[in-house]
Amino acid sequence: MAEPVCLVPAGDRCGEGVVWSAAERAVYWTDINRFLVHRYDVEARTVRNWFFSEPVTTLGLTDRPGTMIAALGSKVILWQPANDARADFAFPEKNIPAARLNDGRPDPAGALIVGSMFNNVAPEGSSIELSGGPVGGLYRVTRDGRSRTLRTHIGISNTMCWDLGRRRFYTGDTLKNEIWVYDYDPSNGEITRERQFFAGFERGGPDGSQIDAEGHVWNTRYGGGCIVRITPEGKVASVLDMPVDNVTNCTFGGPDLKTLFITTAQGGAGRLERLAGGLFAVDLDVPGLPETVFRIDG
Repeated sequence: MAEPVCLVPAGDRCGEGVVWSAAERAVYWTDINRFLVHRYDVEARTVRNWFFSEPVTTLGLTDRPGTMIAALGSKVILWQPANDARADFAFPEKNIPAARLNDGRPDPAGALIVGSMFNNVAPEGSSIELSGGPVGGLYRVTRDGRSRTLRTHIGISNTMCWDLGRRRFYTGDTLKNEIWVYDYDPSNGEITRERQFFAGFERGGPDGSQIDAEGHVWNTRYGGGCIVRITPEGKVASVLDMPVDNVTNCTFGGPDLKTLFITTAQGGAGRLERLAGGLFAVDLDVPGLPETVFRIDG
C-alpha cells in the first residue's frame, strides 16, 4: 500500500467534513475550531478558504449545481461557494449549546444524516475541556428542511456510510469505540435493527468513514494514527498507518475514485506530527463510490 502524502499543510486544529466534488475536480473540507472551509483544486494545486461564524462540521453535495449543504455547530445551512451565499435550512439539534452538530453525510435517499456530540468548542473556537457524555443524537434532515431524531444518548456521533447495495447503514460512537450497523430502506431512509459491527479496536477511537467498491469500510482512527479497512463481516482487512495520530475523516476522489483524501487534527505525537492538521492523500488499488447527494426540494 502506498504511503500517504500531505497535499495541503493547512494546520487545521480539527480538520473534518471532507467531500470530493467531481464536477470541480476539487476537495472541500473544514476546520471545526477555526470555523473554516477549505477547497483544494487538484489540477491547479491551489487552496481557497471561507470563514464562518461558528464551527463547520459537515459538508455535502446537493443536486443543485453550485450549492452545498453544510452542518454548523448549531444548524444546517445551504451554501454557494462561488458567491458565498448562505441560507439557514434546518435546526435538528435542540440541546444547543450543551451539544453541537458533528459528522454527517447525505444518504442514498437524498436526505442528510447528521449526528451531534457534547459541545467541546468555545464561542471563539478554543477547545473546551469536558469529560463529555451521551448528550448527542442522530438526525435525518429531509429536503423540506424538517428533521427527525433517529437515535439519542450518543457521546460523539461519527461515521456515516452505506453498503454497496444501499441496504446497510454504518454509524458509531467514538467514546464507546463502537460502530453499529442498521438495516437501511433506500425508499424512505428508515433504519432498523441496530447491532454491533466493529468495536474494541485498540488503536484510537472511530471517527469518519467511507465505503470502497468492494464494500469495505475505511474507518479513520482518532488518536490511533491509522485508518482501518473493515470487511462487510466486521473483520480487519488491513491497516493504513498515518504519520500523524489524530485521523478524522476520509473520502474517495480523483478521476477514478482511487485517491483517498484524509483530514487530520493537531494534538498527537506521530512521527510527522508537524504536518498534523493537514489534508493527506493516498493512492489505492480499489476505488471508492461516488459521493451521495442531498436532494433539495423545489
